[in-house]
Order: sequence, then C-alpha cells, then structure tokens
Amino acid sequence: IPQMFIMSLSFAYFSKALCGTYMKSSITQIERRFDLSSSLVGLIDGSFEMGNLLFLAVVSHFGAKLHRPRLIGSGCFLMAIGSAITGLPHFFMGRYKYDTVIQGSLNETNSVAACQEATKILFVAGSDCEKEPGSYMWVYVFLGNALRGIGETPVTPLGISYIDDFAKAENSVFYIGNTISLLGPMFGFLMGSMCAKLYVDIGFVNVDSVTITPKDARWVGAWWLGFFVSSSILLLAGIPFWFFPRSLPKQAEEQREDPSSPHGYQEHSAHPATPTMKLVDIAKGFLPSLKKLLGTPVYLLLLCGSILNFNSFIGLITFKAKYMEQQFGQSASRANFLIGVLNLPVVAVGIFLGGLVMKRYKLSVVSGAQLSFLTSFSAYLLMLLQFGTKCDNLRMAGLTVSYNGTPQISYDAQTLFSQCNQQCSCSAAEWDPVCSDDGITYISPCLAGCMSSSGHGKNTAFHNCSCVLSPSPVEGSTSVSLGQCPRGPACSRSFTSYMAVSVLSSFINSLGTTPAYMVIIRCISPELKSLALGIQTLVIRTLAGIPAPVYFGALIDSTCLKWGMKKCGGRGACRLYNSDKYRCYTYLYLLLLMFYPH
Repeated sequence: IPQMFIMSLSFAYFSKALCGTYMKSSITQIERRFDLSSSLVGLIDGSFEMGNLLFLAVVSHFGAKLHRPRLIGSGCFLMAIGSAITGLPHFFMGRYKYDTVIQGSLNETNSVAACQEATKILFVAGSDCEKEPGSYMWVYVFLGNALRGIGETPVTPLGISYIDDFAKAENSVFYIGNTISLLGPMFGFLMGSMCAKLYVDIGFVNVDSVTITPKDARWVGAWWLGFFVSSSILLLAGIPFWFFPRSLPKQAEEQREDPSSPHGYQEHSAHPATPTMKLVDIAKGFLPSLKKLLGTPVYLLLLCGSILNFNSFIGLITFKAKYMEQQFGQSASRANFLIGVLNLPVVAVGIFLGGLVMKRYKLSVVSGAQLSFLTSFSAYLLMLLQFGTKCDNLRMAGLTVSYNGTPQISYDAQTLFSQCNQQCSCSAAEWDPVCSDDGITYISPCLAGCMSSSGHGKNTAFHNCSCVLSPSPVEGSTSVSLGQCPRGPACSRSFTSYMAVSVLSSFINSLGTTPAYMVIIRCISPELKSLALGIQTLVIRTLAGIPAPVYFGALIDSTCLKWGMKKCGGRGACRLYNSDKYRCYTYLYLLLLMFYPH
C-alpha cells in the first residue's frame, strides 16, 4: 500500500504540475487572444493562488485529522473541473481576427495599394465593434484557474505529511525527492510548445489561409486545447485516492511487530484523531498549534527567505518564455520547448540528487540549511551572467530607429509618421509589420509608403515603398515582405549563451530544494508538520504567488513601445517592447529579490 500511495501521489503531482506549467506556457497566447496587458494576465495567473488562500490553512490543519487520501482525490476532481472551465471561453468567442491588409485567400491576386486604402480598411474594421465577442471572457479563465487553485490545496501538505508519517526518517527524504519530480512541468511546457505552434482556430478554419507566422506578435496558438487534455489527466489522477486507508503503519528501524496490535503492526500515533472526533474538538487545537509553530525562530527565518526567493522564482517562470520571445526573437512554441527539454529536466535531476545527498550522508538540519544556502547563492551569481546576455532592439522605423536608420527610442505615436509617408492616410494604431532588405521593419505597408503589391496570402510582397532606404537588388525597386525582419547571427550567439547559463543555474539552484523542505520538517514538532507546510505555502502564495506575476507584468508593460488597439478602441496587447529596458527592469528586480535572502 505505501508504494501504491507514492505512485498515486506522484501521478497527482505530475498532473497538477502539468496543468500549472501549461498555464504558464500559455500566458502569451491568452494575453493576445483576449487583448490584455501583461499585468492583467499576471493577475489571471495569480488567481490560482487566490483559490489556494481560501482553503489552504483550514485544509492543512483539519485535513491532517480527517481522511487525507479522499481529500486529495476530491481536490484532483476540482482541479479537473477548473481546468476545463479555463479552456471553455474559446468556444464562445467566435473566430480569431487579426488586423491586416492582406487577403487570406490563397488564390487572391488583386494588388493592394496599402498607402491609398488604409483609411477605407480601418473604417470597415471598426464598423462592427458594437457587439465584439469575448470582451470579458477572460473572467472565465480567471475563475477556472481559481477553482483549480482550490482543488490543489489538499494535495501538497496532506500528501507529504501522509508519506512522512509512515516512512523512516532517512527514507522520507528519498520518497519526497521522488514525489516532487518535475516530469509534470516538463510535459506541461512541451504541451504548451505543441499547442502554441497550432493556430488558435485549428479545425475550424483553413490554416493555409492564415497570413501570419508563430513569430508574429499577432499569432495566437491553440491555448485552449491543453486545458482539456490536463482536465482529463487530473480526473484520472484522483481516482486511486478513494481506495486508500485513512492512515498507514509507521515503518520501524527493524521490522518489529507490536504484540498488542491485532495485525502485528507497530502502533501509529502521528494522527490520533478518530472518525468519531468532533470538528469542534479539532478546531480548539488550531490556535495553540499555530502559536507554537510561529514561536519557532528557525521556521520564521526560513519562511521570510522563502517569500523573497519565491517572488523572484514565480516572476521568472511566469514570464520566462515571454522574455525569450521579446529579447531573442524566439517563437512562443520554441521558447516553451527549450524550457521543457533543457531547463526542467536538469531541475528534476537536481531535486532528486539533493534528496539523495540528504539520504546518503544523513545530513543534519544545519547541514541541509548550509547546502540550500550554498546552492541558492551560486545560482544568484550565475544570474549576473544572464543579465549580460542580450540582443539589440529590433530595428523598427519610428520606434527604435528613425526612418533614415538612426537609432532612437520613442514612445510617441507621432514619430511613426515621416515625410516619406505623409501622402498616405495611415493610422498609428496599425500593426501589420513588413521587412525591407536593409533590415528595417516598418509597422505596416502603409507607413512604409507602399503603392502596390504582388503575390497572395503569406507570399505577398509590397513594392514602390517610398520610406525604404535602398532598392532591393532582386526586385529592382523599393520593396518589403511580410513579417518582422529576423534577428542577426550575433543575437543567436547571445541566445545560446543565455540558455547555457540558464540551464546551469537552474540545476545548481534545484540541488537545495529537497534539503530546504526537510529543514522545515525537521526543525518543528512532528505533530505540526502538516500545518507548517500549509502555512508556508499559504504565506508564500499570499506574498509571492499573487503579487509577483502582477508587478512583474506591470514592469514589463512599462517597457512597451507599441500597444495594439482593440476593435472598439482601448489598449490591447503590447506588440513591441524596448528590449534594453525590458531586460534591465526585470533582471535587476530578480537579482534584488534573490540577493536579500543571502
């Protein structure tokens, strides 16, 4: 039975982690699909923690006295419902429409005079805004994620305390190190990579008619698909817990039988509560237990350090894929894939090795704390190297360079207009980027001053563009092609360096995860283990899990150079960021949060 419970709990951890990290991997897609700012999508991501806050302390305390396996099974069922609700808005929002002057039809060969037709196109696009579908559908994503947070509350504290009650002291580290494996997050990011590569309305539209690519700032992947897959897996994960007993016998150093026990087992007394014990009697012990727990100085010190560390960790993992997209020009699919196959496997290995070291050398509480500090500080130093890897801003006319190619940074919409496009009736709200052969990207064919086009669909090219500096040697005229200009080879080398340092720092930091968990468990009384883990999770999610995605998102929003516009007016999702400011703001704050615990 103990081995079966560990397997079931590991699968439950796998399932909930898969769904949680899939949510993180879909942040960019949700942001674009619902036209949200990074701070608002960070609030949506934090709704999971809000759901946890409602029940975590109560479940951690009362659950330790009740039937823990069945509470875990019920939690898995709630998470499955929440995950399904999160993906449900896709079916009520209608088809995704992005603003473009390009005809989506593959056989449409009519020439588009972007410079002359912009006013007409924008007027038509804004004429049907009275009943825009899905304006507030993101609320269902918020509520579904919060329900998933409520369902997650019994899994971590009750599962770990249930294992630690029957396992021998040195074996519990090994069990927990296995249980908190990161196969779930790895597969979550890989599923996020696969879904981000698929067009959002796949199965409902002809994908060949879509004129944008996964690297485009308007691209939205099939974000909804992974939530239904996660829901099915969570439903299966909860079934076995309904068949486990209320408690398990304690493992002895040697297999001795208690003659007073009818089954020959050693008496189990970690949770003396019986089914006939009243909830009122259980509640009376809550405040004394909490007072005793908070009166432990070591526990309070570890708790404060965890708050700061988790602020940096949650901010990093929430927007890591987005950072790779904006800083290094990676697609969301590739960014999620690299996190899944490079960062997370080494983290899983690091957590396992950390538990193995604790078991092999039987480290004390002090030694475990020293190991955790050493690994965390080493990861902090490596973060300094990551801060130094960067790519230059994308050369975008009117935003990061002037129309004559001079570097500049401008947040003023008036800089989008120049003498070369003053004869065109362009709108500053447009976003339909095109690339010229001189490496400068223009926000739209209209702002590039293009007078004609050739080709159709994704192969459309615009010609006679008055703002393009040098003529194309192939076309013999000033022409541009669809999409942003690709990053140069120097950026690719920087990205390789960034990933190498990122993988190394992830591994080193993860070595101290299991020792840090065990320090908390061993520095307090055995009867307070479940409550201690629950309070730690409660405080971390209150002061880190909820605010971190919001204020990191606000920092990211402050670096936006070009906001998208909603169909009926109002600010939508950001299309382009100031790369230097983005990197400085986010990494300096990450380094600050990591530094203080040391």
